[in-house]
Amino acid sequence: MSNTPAELRYAASHEWARLEQDGSVTVGITDHAQEALGDVVFVELPEVGKAMAAGEQAGVVESVKAASDIYAPVAGTVIAVNEALADAPESINGDPYGAWFFRLQPASASDLDQLLDAAAYQASCDA
Repeated sequence: MSNTPAELRYAASHEWARLEQDGSVTVGITDHAQEALGDVVFVELPEVGKAMAAGEQAGVVESVKAASDIYAPVAGTVIAVNEALADAPESINGDPYGAWFFRLQPASASDLDQLLDAAAYQASCDA
């Protein structure tokens, strides 16, 4: 069974979103997603300053098996990317909730309410 932290929100496309104390939103891929991908070998991240719509492609994660798009779970502007992933993309497999991809300043914090909670996301994975 995948690890699905209750405090996070989830997109059906397998991204997690965490609201930070400063109002920004940190985004990564779920344990379920990294498990399905297998060994991650490369990550392409969005540019800082890029305005994203909810559901817009934000980057790509490549594994030995496949390449998969990463989407912005909420609308906002990219304010940071996790540069460490360039040198250690495999950290996504080891710690999918610690190895974040990018941070957004959300257009509206209430957009997070449109995402799935842990139970709903887990149910969608199990379906």
